[in-house]
Amino acid sequence: MNSNIIRTALFVPATRPERIPKALATGADVVIVDLEDAVAESQKLEARANLEAFLADNPQARVLVRVNAATHAQHVEDLAVCARHAVAGVLLPKAESAAQVTRAAACGKPIWPIVESARGLADLAEIAAAEGVERLSFGALDLGLDLGIASGTAGAERILDQARYALLLQSRLAGLAAPLDSVFPDIKNLHGLAETTAAARDMGFGGLLCIHPSQVAVVHETLMPDAEELAWAQRVLAAGASGEGVFVVDGQMVDAPVVGRARRLLQRAGQALP
Repeated sequence: MNSNIIRTALFVPATRPERIPKALATGADVVIVDLEDAVAESQKLEARANLEAFLADNPQARVLVRVNAATHAQHVEDLAVCARHAVAGVLLPKAESAAQVTRAAACGKPIWPIVESARGLADLAEIAAAEGVERLSFGALDLGLDLGIASGTAGAERILDQARYALLLQSRLAGLAAPLDSVFPDIKNLHGLAETTAAARDMGFGGLLCIHPSQVAVVHETLMPDAEELAWAQRVLAAGASGEGVFVVDGQMVDAPVVGRARRLLQRAGQALP
């Protein structure tokens, strides 16, 4: 897993361990085995046992684990499983303080805090700066519920976009990898998913949390620069090889920020930089 290029993070419930290999085969950049929202309270112990058995039988599998929240009775034992096995990281749901992150990071794995409440949003700067944090994400549905907004409306999106801005700002200030946008819950609406992914891309997000295998290819395709963009980026970097601070490509002035955009386009496409 390259922490700098994560476009899709696909959830799979720990109650269905037979789905974990299938999720790993989807092409998602990372798979998240879920012990939290996808698992009923009555199945928490069974789900964790399933996860531990899978990790023991498949030590080469690189998955992340969404543990139960810091206030949940199973939180400590969830982290203990992560500490015992070679998991790639821990998703910390309902993150509300740097102290919660610090306790989770004691398991020795990178932490991805998920902001899902007003308190978490208010303390985001401290959460982002906490030791062990690799990238941020947020849960639009839980955050919307906590804030009392009407999910799916234009007004709700205006508020959620402020949360997105906060994640982008604090990720940049803390030197973190690009954050991931929240899940897109309408599984069959792939056109809507593509539109949402394009908006997240244009805002500076690295990708999305995904809840169904069918979403992975759509997100990847939407995030991939098109041939015209890649050709432009290559022309910019080729022209910039002269060492001049300011130059012209396709009749347009190019300076350092434009060169930086060209480099990011090539990186997003997985192309080597000159």
